[in-house]
Amino acid sequence: MCVSLRGTSYKVWKIFYLKKIFWIKWYFKLHLVSIIHFQESAMFKLLTRIIPISSIVATSFLVLLSFNTSAYAGELLVYSSTDADNLKYYMEEFQKDNPGIKVNVVRESTGTMAAKLMAEKDNPQADFLFEMAATVALNMEAEGMFYEYTPKGMDKIDQRYVDKSAPVTWVGNYGWAGCICWNRIEAENLGLPKPKTWADLANPIYKGHISMPNPASSGTGYLDVSSWIQLMGKEKAWDYMDALHKNVAVYTHSGSKPCKQAGSGEFAIGISWPGRAIKIIKAGAPIDMIIPEEGIGWEMQVVAIMTGTDNLPDAKRLMDWTLGRGMSLFGERQSIIADPSKITKDPDLPDFYDEVQAKLINNNFVWAAANKTRIVGEWKQRYDGKTEPKK
Repeated sequence: MCVSLRGTSYKVWKIFYLKKIFWIKWYFKLHLVSIIHFQESAMFKLLTRIIPISSIVATSFLVLLSFNTSAYAGELLVYSSTDADNLKYYMEEFQKDNPGIKVNVVRESTGTMAAKLMAEKDNPQADFLFEMAATVALNMEAEGMFYEYTPKGMDKIDQRYVDKSAPVTWVGNYGWAGCICWNRIEAENLGLPKPKTWADLANPIYKGHISMPNPASSGTGYLDVSSWIQLMGKEKAWDYMDALHKNVAVYTHSGSKPCKQAGSGEFAIGISWPGRAIKIIKAGAPIDMIIPEEGIGWEMQVVAIMTGTDNLPDAKRLMDWTLGRGMSLFGERQSIIADPSKITKDPDLPDFYDEVQAKLINNNFVWAAANKTRIVGEWKQRYDGKTEPKK
């Protein structure tokens, strides 16, 4: 019995754990015949001369219960929508610091992961949400999907990253912002002028040369759209997006993909985020990162323990880690983090961090979260026809 359970999948094993009482009843019902045969055996008769039958049954029950709990301890199912390579790195480092914890990761784009979590709301599967856009996560908080926990070190970070509505159920770790990835060689071949502002991208000269993330499936796409509305006002922002749409060749499901496409020369312009731009620049692509003069929207990634987790101690350990050693690791790879003192500035791009910080708008996260369904619905109605197929 123990062998077969250890080979059972994580998801099935979790269901057994959540329904422990039912499982125990099932176990004894299933093995009733075996118990009867055991009672008839010579070994049973010998044992009962030494140990009362009640002690044998009670001991068997406790061993079963102990196995059921200990087999699950030390394992976390983590859901995330952060960038795949960063996610892999952070989880590997967490497991190095906590070798007794096995982390199983499910990663999807922001919109896809949000839909998955909402579908599982009444039967949660994940133990921990690791880095999801605040404008999405705040709606989940309203549904009571996060466990109440104040992580260690929360008082030492930028308070814009802190859940200010008691009780605390989430905390921000790092952020990302909008930018334009510009392929110098491709643009020169096409005779395209270098844009300086968001408004410049509405120029018909760029028709068919722009890639942008879809705000319905990409957090980067939504931070762009919501920031344009905040910067320009509702009517002017939609007029701008109507003009921009004429120039967009494709809307992607990933915030990183447009910059990758610009880096490979597939498009001259990719609306993306600075972290991806830096990686592509350092990889040798002929890319310039443009921070538009009007300002850039930004988003923060939050972490939270999922209500219903069966491994609360390890979930708390992961949440605390994100504000401890994890924050130093974020500072090596991110341009916007909750503790700016731990930023490691890139020696090849020394002015990058300050440039990004100077252009961040005063983002209204609560408004962006509350209005996301309406804004994305309007966007899809107008522009979704150019979105790439989902794989």
